[in-house]
Amino acid sequence: MSTNDKIQIGIIGAGGIGNVHLQEFGKVSEAQIVAVTDAYQPMAVERAKQYNIPKIYNTYQELLQDSSIDAVIIAVPNESHAPIAIDALQAGKHVLLEKPMAINAASAKEIMKTYLKSGKVLMMSHQMRWDSLNMQVKEQIDKGALGNIYNVKAGWMRRKGIPGWGTWFTRMHKAGGGPLIDLGVHMLDLSLHFMGSPKPVSVFGTTYAEFGPKKRGIGTWGKPDWDGFYDVEDLATALIKLDNGSTLTLDVSWAAHTTFQDNGPYIYLMGSEGGASLRGGKGVLHSELFDRTADVELTAPQDDEGPRVRMSRHFIESIRNNREPIASAMSGLTNSLVLEAIYESSRTGNVVTLDWNLD
Repeated sequence: MSTNDKIQIGIIGAGGIGNVHLQEFGKVSEAQIVAVTDAYQPMAVERAKQYNIPKIYNTYQELLQDSSIDAVIIAVPNESHAPIAIDALQAGKHVLLEKPMAINAASAKEIMKTYLKSGKVLMMSHQMRWDSLNMQVKEQIDKGALGNIYNVKAGWMRRKGIPGWGTWFTRMHKAGGGPLIDLGVHMLDLSLHFMGSPKPVSVFGTTYAEFGPKKRGIGTWGKPDWDGFYDVEDLATALIKLDNGSTLTLDVSWAAHTTFQDNGPYIYLMGSEGGASLRGGKGVLHSELFDRTADVELTAPQDDEGPRVRMSRHFIESIRNNREPIASAMSGLTNSLVLEAIYESSRTGNVVTLDWNLD
């Protein structure tokens, strides 16, 4: 690959989120999607026609054997993230991996060990880091405007939004969890990003399933399989302590009787010199001037190209410059360790100390 050539990309998984990646990478001139595969072959054929993708492979293993492919996007159900990511890195491919990194911490550690030996770029698909308002807040944080961020409250509370009831979305052994691993991973990742990536040390949390088992709280994402089953949570809450003494509160739901009407993410940052609130597509910086509270509203630029385009371009730039991406492999491992600790804390009723040992 010369510096003037486009990065040749293969996409593994052509369903809903895979289609989103196809749309966004199509806007990045430095990249070219040249191959596609999906466990459901007609879907791969359909996407190839839709996006003029020259190569269709029957299996991801065949795609990985294509020496002309520089990088792969892994957009498959959660249970397959680890085996495919490991195979891709061992095949010498750069990897953009959909969240969560894996369905459990042990699998995430296996990915991490493979990555450390690979010499390749592994980036997590945490597009919220590239949201315009979030980037503006991070810029102020990096300038020191918030000082020491010692407390964060973050969440994503859907009132009626269980996706694909009865499909892999709602099966623990396939998805790894419910809204905590689906939505919570984004808010956890974004919070730690804002906080300067401190190391989580302990977790106390609880999960609940009050809607899903009764087939209530059903959302519009995915097609339900009423012959399937539901064994994940529909609400989770946790307190996470970091190694620098700061704390993070996380609340997520797919379904809940609550006043949260916007069904969207929110985050409140509390720092020693200032604060920030992000909710409902709006951002506000908080401070104190002349002994009075002062707020500054943030605005997204008109004709904003969107976070996923910026994320896609960052992946390509990371490959070209052989540089660790902002949403690094370590961020994926950190998220997996915290999520698993929340589930364990809910099962045991105890505070769980995170195990960072890769052995």
